[in-house]
Amino acid sequence: MSARRIMGIETEYGVSAPGDPTANAMLLSSQVVNAYAAPLGSRAGRARWDYEDEAPLRDARGWEFPRDAADPSQLTDSPDDPGLANVILTNGARLYVDHAHPEFSSPEVSNPRDAVLWDKAGERVMLEAVRRIAANPGLGTVNLYKNNTDNKGASYGTHENYLMRRDTPFADIVRHLTPFFVTRQVIAGAGRVGRGQDGTGQGFQISQRADFFEVEVGLETTLKRPIINTRDEPHASADRFRRLHVIIGDATQCEVATYLKMGTTALVLELIEEKAFTRDLAVDRPVPSLHAVSHDPELKTLLRLRDGTTATAVQVQWMYLEQISSYVTGRLGDDADEQTKDVLARWESVLTRLESDPMSCARELDWVAKLRLLQGFRQRENLSWDAARLQLIDLQWADVRPEKGLYHRLAQRGQVERLVSDEEITAAVSIPPEDTRAYFRGRCLSRYGEHVAAASWDSVIFDVPGRGALQRVPTLDPRRGTRDHVGALIDRCPTAAELLDALAT
Repeated sequence: MSARRIMGIETEYGVSAPGDPTANAMLLSSQVVNAYAAPLGSRAGRARWDYEDEAPLRDARGWEFPRDAADPSQLTDSPDDPGLANVILTNGARLYVDHAHPEFSSPEVSNPRDAVLWDKAGERVMLEAVRRIAANPGLGTVNLYKNNTDNKGASYGTHENYLMRRDTPFADIVRHLTPFFVTRQVIAGAGRVGRGQDGTGQGFQISQRADFFEVEVGLETTLKRPIINTRDEPHASADRFRRLHVIIGDATQCEVATYLKMGTTALVLELIEEKAFTRDLAVDRPVPSLHAVSHDPELKTLLRLRDGTTATAVQVQWMYLEQISSYVTGRLGDDADEQTKDVLARWESVLTRLESDPMSCARELDWVAKLRLLQGFRQRENLSWDAARLQLIDLQWADVRPEKGLYHRLAQRGQVERLVSDEEITAAVSIPPEDTRAYFRGRCLSRYGEHVAAASWDSVIFDVPGRGALQRVPTLDPRRGTRDHVGALIDRCPTAAELLDALAT
């Protein structure tokens, strides 16, 4: 039982051109990706993304959605426009244009702390792209925001991915994850000024994404968004693995919030795989309950569970924590790994303080830190929640520029808790994790970049002079291709040809 498992985060960033509300978002996003990629040269600029093994219309419930009936936004297995930018980075990540937003898809990592680290590396990548655009006199200013809505009716995603055992019944995943996601926002919400999809409703809410979810279960990611997404695209050996694609999370900047978001979810998934839940926490009417929890920063809303009892969102989270803690103690005693112990301890601490004084979590949770900042400004300026200046503060919170972003100002003042150092983040911008297949992908891009024709999550394709055909190296197990597996091999192979020969023996 562990919070450690293969996981990753995909974040679409809000994009704007100051003073030009009619600017083409796709072109702006392409500028962002190309601005970052240009100095990389042969290390990243040549390799294309390989779409061959992608299947976005395959449904975990046992069927494939008809392609001719799918919304164009679902067809992620081919570029909408071959001119759009798409780059594979030396840290194993993917940087590309997705639905008119620049997206950083982190490399696969093995634990929640590393998920935080490479998510922060993504923020640094986006910041560098903004700076390069600003330094180019031929380009206009482009601003990027790590948020999830323009407050005009559009939402863009922060998705999580978790490797699971294929033999886990999907119905079990739905049953046990739905109430967890309905209530997880009290820890992992980013906070938002405004209610409703267009943000015109007055007030502050816990989650940026909650109001955009309309159904319990489904394949869509941009229309009729479901609490549980059924896309069955494992990016791994399909007979062994399932990739759980989670679309309901917010873009969090507080490192503890991201850490708990990933770590607690990993623990819930382990309990599902082990069929170890002792109580079914199913919530009556999950979608309205999701909205109600988000709209109540005082955390007093009572949810009706299907067993006839009622509980607040924090109390439901306690029920998850208690079952998981009991299972960990019964199975491992004091032998649980340190990160699992830390996730459980932090989860307990945060829930305890959310019950007694939510503002005491301002160093750890985005929505609390943002609310405290907004409340102070409202009191000083005597503003109601419909004041436009509050929405501007909400947007400024998410600005990737340290001199502008309000989160970054709090971090600079030591007012938020850090889990990873700036030095670690700097390294993670260019260096891949060492204990997943991202290591092989990233090292190949770094060492043999001019001969890497394409790559994807589960393969690297080489184009070596003198060899008639492209050569694909599959990476179907995300836990192989690590430094321990291939580090010495790559170090002793100065050319791609020698690497391929060594792999063939």
